[in-house]
Amino acid sequence: MTVQVKTEQPDIAVKTLIGGSKESRIKDFLSILMQNKAALAGAIIIFVYLLMAAFAPLLAPYSPYEIDLENKLTPPSADHWMGTDDKGRDILSRILYGSRLSMGVGFAAVLFGAFFGIIFGLVAGYYGKWVDTIIMRMMDVMLAFPGILLALAIIAALGPSLINVTIAVGVFSVPLFARIVRGSTLEVKRLEYIDAIRSLGASDFVIISRHIFPNILSPIIVQGTLRLATAILSAAGLSFLGLGAQPPSPEWGTMLSSGRDFLFSAPYIALFPGLSISILVLGFNIFGDGLRDAFDPRMKK
Repeated sequence: MTVQVKTEQPDIAVKTLIGGSKESRIKDFLSILMQNKAALAGAIIIFVYLLMAAFAPLLAPYSPYEIDLENKLTPPSADHWMGTDDKGRDILSRILYGSRLSMGVGFAAVLFGAFFGIIFGLVAGYYGKWVDTIIMRMMDVMLAFPGILLALAIIAALGPSLINVTIAVGVFSVPLFARIVRGSTLEVKRLEYIDAIRSLGASDFVIISRHIFPNILSPIIVQGTLRLATAILSAAGLSFLGLGAQPPSPEWGTMLSSGRDFLFSAPYIALFPGLSISILVLGFNIFGDGLRDAFDPRMKK
């Protein structure tokens, strides 16, 4: 009598942990990501907003700066789907064009913070000792200030503008990336293959750029995606306070600020920019969570 033993195929998460070829790991990563419905919803939201920003001139029914005082404070209708503001400008058109500004500031600020944060983190984690101490104490000093307070101080020194908001938001993103990169670098540089490469005479630059940095991209990508939501929200908040984009710019924070005077008579002026910010931030957050689960399946539960 023979006994048949039923074997089960390991799930995608286990196979990803075990390893395999580069192509199989990419397929496993995409499979895990596709199984996460929340991450897919976030990706769709981000994709829609990217299309809005890319094709704003084609999608917008009116100019975002066109003033029509005869039709000011018009509620949503067939002619103006989201109504008009106190100067008769079409809110839908301004939101479409504003997606370029809000997302542009977010991406630029995160790239700024990631660039310097990655450099500081790699140098601190690889060389350690007094180099690590000096760099990380600088990062600790920056983290001691609340992010929005640090941004306010930077803008107070540089002056209110959209470019200065980008710099301010990017600066308080630097220590977050630096700490993540430093921790990942410390983990990777202890591996045996790094010692083997060093013994073959490879320079520090080659080791860092070719063998350490590619292996710590996962947490950087996840942090960058999640940081985009915070950057967009922070930039809108600073513009709401009058420190970022200035009227008549169709930036969402500025639109939200101008609509607060009409919350009872024409609430749609502030409602639609606020919804645009909230939905986009939600999209980046849930997509970032999905990326984290896909890169590290052990965190799924």
